Amino acid sequence: MPRRTIAPLPEANEALRILGSQIRQARHGRRWTAADLAARLGVSQPTVLALEAGAPGTAIGTVLNAAVLTGVPLFGTEDRAELARMRRRGEERLALIGSRVRPEKVDEDYDF
Repeated sequence: MPRRTIAPLPEANEALRILGSQIRQARHGRRWTAADLAARLGVSQPTVLALEAGAPGTAIGTVLNAAVLTGVPLFGTEDRAELARMRRRGEERLALIGSRVRPEKVDEDYDF
Protein backbone atom coordinates (compact mmCIF):
# COMPACT_ATOMS: atom_id res chain seq x y z
CA MET A 1 0.00 0.00 0.00
CA PRO A 2 1.48 3.38 -0.95
CA ARG A 3 2.27 5.87 1.76
CA ARG A 4 -0.49 8.44 2.18
CA THR A 5 0.58 12.08 2.10
CA ILE A 6 -1.12 14.42 4.53
CA ALA A 7 -0.81 18.14 3.89
CA PRO A 8 0.26 19.99 7.03
CA LEU A 9 -1.98 22.68 8.48
CA PRO A 10 -0.67 26.22 7.93
CA GLU A 11 0.71 26.49 11.48
CA ALA A 12 2.46 23.13 11.18
CA ASN A 13 3.89 24.12 7.82
CA GLU A 14 5.30 27.33 9.32
CA ALA A 15 6.82 25.37 12.21
CA LEU A 16 8.48 22.94 9.78
CA ARG A 17 9.95 25.80 7.79
CA ILE A 18 11.17 27.61 10.92
CA LEU A 19 12.81 24.51 12.37
CA GLY A 20 14.36 23.65 9.01
CA SER A 21 15.77 27.16 8.73
CA GLN A 22 17.16 27.01 12.27
CA ILE A 23 18.85 23.70 11.49
CA ARG A 24 20.36 25.09 8.29
CA GLN A 25 21.66 28.19 10.09
CA ALA A 26 23.14 26.06 12.87
CA ARG A 27 24.73 23.70 10.33
CA HIS A 28 26.35 26.66 8.59
CA GLY A 29 27.49 27.98 11.98
CA ARG A 30 29.30 24.69 12.55
CA ARG A 31 30.75 24.94 9.04
CA TRP A 32 29.20 21.60 8.05
CA THR A 33 28.06 20.86 4.54
CA ALA A 34 24.71 19.17 3.97
CA ALA A 35 26.74 16.03 3.19
CA ASP A 36 28.49 16.33 6.60
CA LEU A 37 25.19 16.50 8.45
CA ALA A 38 23.75 13.70 6.31
CA ALA A 39 26.68 11.44 7.25
CA ARG A 40 26.20 12.20 10.94
CA LEU A 41 22.45 11.50 10.66
CA GLY A 42 22.85 8.40 8.50
CA VAL A 43 20.63 9.80 5.76
CA SER A 44 21.16 11.14 2.26
CA GLN A 45 22.12 14.71 1.40
CA PRO A 46 18.75 15.26 -0.35
CA THR A 47 17.03 14.30 2.93
CA VAL A 48 18.99 16.99 4.78
CA LEU A 49 18.13 19.55 2.13
CA ALA A 50 14.46 18.53 2.32
CA LEU A 51 14.29 18.85 6.12
CA GLU A 52 16.01 22.23 5.95
CA ALA A 53 13.40 23.34 3.42
CA GLY A 54 10.64 22.25 5.81
CA ALA A 55 9.44 19.30 3.74
CA PRO A 56 6.59 17.62 5.64
CA GLY A 57 7.55 14.12 4.46
CA THR A 58 10.79 14.00 6.43
CA ALA A 59 10.60 11.67 9.43
CA ILE A 60 10.17 13.60 12.66
CA GLY A 61 12.94 11.57 14.30
CA THR A 62 15.34 12.64 11.57
CA VAL A 63 14.37 16.29 11.98
CA LEU A 64 14.76 16.18 15.77
CA ASN A 65 18.10 14.36 15.50
CA ALA A 66 19.30 17.04 13.08
CA ALA A 67 18.24 19.72 15.57
CA VAL A 68 20.13 18.03 18.41
CA LEU A 69 23.26 17.45 16.33
CA THR A 70 23.38 21.08 15.19
CA GLY A 71 22.55 22.52 18.63
CA VAL A 72 19.06 23.84 17.86
CA PRO A 73 17.10 23.96 21.15
CA LEU A 74 14.03 21.73 21.33
CA PHE A 75 10.97 22.98 23.20
CA GLY A 76 12.81 26.12 24.24
CA THR A 77 15.65 24.45 26.10
CA GLU A 78 19.07 23.01 25.38
CA ASP A 79 19.23 21.29 28.78
CA ARG A 80 18.75 17.52 28.54
CA ALA A 81 17.68 17.37 32.18
CA GLU A 82 14.97 19.98 31.54
CA LEU A 83 13.69 17.95 28.57
CA ALA A 84 13.49 14.90 30.86
CA ARG A 85 11.57 16.96 33.47
CA MET A 86 9.17 18.18 30.79
CA ARG A 87 8.58 14.60 29.65
CA ARG A 88 7.97 13.40 33.22
CA ARG A 89 5.51 16.24 33.89
CA GLY A 90 3.61 15.26 30.77
CA GLU A 91 3.55 11.62 31.83
CA GLU A 92 2.32 12.60 35.29
CA ARG A 93 -0.52 14.65 33.80
CA LEU A 94 -1.47 11.78 31.51
CA ALA A 95 -1.57 9.42 34.49
CA LEU A 96 -4.22 11.65 36.08
CA ILE A 97 -6.64 11.37 33.19
CA GLY A 98 -8.57 8.29 32.17
CA SER A 99 -7.28 5.94 29.53
CA ARG A 100 -10.35 6.45 27.34
CA VAL A 101 -12.06 9.54 26.07
CA ARG A 102 -15.78 9.36 26.52
CA PRO A 103 -17.90 11.52 24.22
CA GLU A 104 -19.68 14.33 25.94
CA LYS A 105 -23.36 13.60 26.46
CA VAL A 106 -25.47 15.99 24.43
CA ASP A 107 -28.80 17.04 25.84
CA GLU A 108 -31.17 16.81 22.90
CA ASP A 109 -34.11 18.25 24.79
CA TYR A 110 -33.82 21.82 23.58
CA ASP A 111 -36.04 24.29 25.35
CA PHE A 112 -36.84 27.08 22.90
